[in-house]
Amino acid sequence: MDTHHATSHDLLHDEAYAPLPYSPLPDHPVPAGAPALGQRRPLKVCVTLSLMFLVSLVSFIRVHVTVDNDGPSMEREGRGVAQGVSEKSFLGFSGRRLSYNWTTAMLAWQRTAFHFQPEKNWMNDPDGPLFHMGWYHLFYQYNPDSAVWGNITWGHAVSRDMIHWLYLPLAMVPDRWFDLNGVWTGSATILPNGQIIMLYTGDTNDSVQVQNLAYPANLSDPLLLHWIKYENNPVMVPPAGIGSDDFRDPTTMWVGADGNWRVAVGSLVNTTGIVLVFQTTNFTDFELFDGELHGVPGTGMWECVDFYPVSINGVYGLDTSAHGPGIKHVLKASMDDNRHDYYALGEYDPMTDTWTPDDPELDVGIGLRLDYERYYASKTFYDQVKKRRILYGWISEGDIESDDLKKGWASLQSIPRTVLHDNKTGTYLLLWPIEEVESLRTNSTEFEDVLLEPGSIVPLDIGSASQLDIVAEFEVDNETLEAMVEADVIYNCSTSAGAAGRGALGPFGLLVLADDTLSELTPIYFYIAKDTDGSYKTFFCTDLSRSSLAVDDVDQRIYGSIVPALDDEKPTMRVLVDHSIVEGFSQGGRSCITTRVYPTEAIYGAARLFLFNNATGVNVTASIKIWEMASADIHPYPLDQP
Repeated sequence: MDTHHATSHDLLHDEAYAPLPYSPLPDHPVPAGAPALGQRRPLKVCVTLSLMFLVSLVSFIRVHVTVDNDGPSMEREGRGVAQGVSEKSFLGFSGRRLSYNWTTAMLAWQRTAFHFQPEKNWMNDPDGPLFHMGWYHLFYQYNPDSAVWGNITWGHAVSRDMIHWLYLPLAMVPDRWFDLNGVWTGSATILPNGQIIMLYTGDTNDSVQVQNLAYPANLSDPLLLHWIKYENNPVMVPPAGIGSDDFRDPTTMWVGADGNWRVAVGSLVNTTGIVLVFQTTNFTDFELFDGELHGVPGTGMWECVDFYPVSINGVYGLDTSAHGPGIKHVLKASMDDNRHDYYALGEYDPMTDTWTPDDPELDVGIGLRLDYERYYASKTFYDQVKKRRILYGWISEGDIESDDLKKGWASLQSIPRTVLHDNKTGTYLLLWPIEEVESLRTNSTEFEDVLLEPGSIVPLDIGSASQLDIVAEFEVDNETLEAMVEADVIYNCSTSAGAAGRGALGPFGLLVLADDTLSELTPIYFYIAKDTDGSYKTFFCTDLSRSSLAVDDVDQRIYGSIVPALDDEKPTMRVLVDHSIVEGFSQGGRSCITTRVYPTEAIYGAARLFLFNNATGVNVTASIKIWEMASADIHPYPLDQP
């Protein structure tokens, strides 16, 4: 195929577009009412050493887990692998096709209250987020027919604040030869004249990955209900030397030094993940640049690439085309081989259209990750209203496919996160939940200076703990810390014994989604390792090994990473608990861990929250503020109303 196509009309000046007939989402029955949240009880702090709790905590076991270089692994089953799509569904984590005897109430509890997810069925990558005429738009990979991957279309929802959402009819369906096997991931670009350009990957009738153009039928429609696919699609096809299934997921476009527009596309040469760059003047004809924006040997296929600027001195986000002094560029890629999102900061040369990492040892695919667990295919956009860069991420399931079919849905989107350069380290990004989520905060409870002695667990009496926003600060006894000569210098979250592994300076933190007897619990914690030279490392971890009694159906691994806690900083965390999803943020967002949790006992009014210190040789003082979270309003848009 030729990579250039004749232009049938001038896209930027065509004003008469006919709407396309698309069907709305199927009706979804409302689940039966769940038990009410437990009533608030009198607030009281009691620092206790409970033998029952401690024995339960220390007796963590590892069930059906193996360890590889990326931590524990699980057996996976892929869908659409022959077409080049990522493996998006999983077998039982024991490798056996088993299924726990889930009750209707258990499965109903797993549905989240303030994270975006469709009314039913499968969802994966976020697509083309943008702001238009008062509405935030989110498109997403969606299967309208089932709770497993397949028949990928573009779902569509709008919001005034990215918290409360309205479902809209499907935006694009696989109905043309150039996307017959799926309307895959894409990005939106808003031009200076207000026109919206949507580039997306289509899987053709011959299973070739190509890049296609679509645009709104009516820009004056705030809801952008109807989309037109460019008649002469595709506008980009795999170049020579690129596999037909190794060419996907175009980025938001940016303006180059010559005034032409650029777009980046993820690809692969042998085992080297690369980013290709194309330029255009009319958005229908694209020319491939020689070379690539960047590549890293041995990292495999790069998909869902993102490329954008961040200010090294400011507190605001930047338009995607910004470049110059005081600006770094973030290059992020989703690693098809291991299902993680990696990023690095570096310098973009607009004259050569190349990008160089600041630290080659922290290059894309071998260095820092946006999130250290179930977070993938992320995408940013520039919010021109509040001058911020917003990050969306797909949160996949940690259970088995048969359970998803039982509950009728699979996957959700993270709470959108703001993206800022970490001025203190100069190496990290700071990822933080958007401020709008705080509008859901209701009753708050605060505990100051709670002493956590070695081996102690403290119940926090707040009633039910299924929907929470938690901010916690910990202070390790400095005299003990300084006197310690060496402690766990080879510690690693994923290969450790988790929260049960007792060291001199950790673990300590929170137990979320726990029941009263601690038969189920999910620790989110810090662990400090100190070297003989006096330096120490702080780890931020989440342990799923005792998160559920359904041991053969769910992920039970341990996740986390080193997080810089600078000399003037105490270990801090923020945790969003929303039923089956837990999002953890440490040190202002330098490290994030998103997990899916599927308890059988610690649900509804039985879900509890605890502080704990399982270190052997240090006292820890905790101060914590907890908000109960209301549910977001997420329902279909009333299109039948005038």
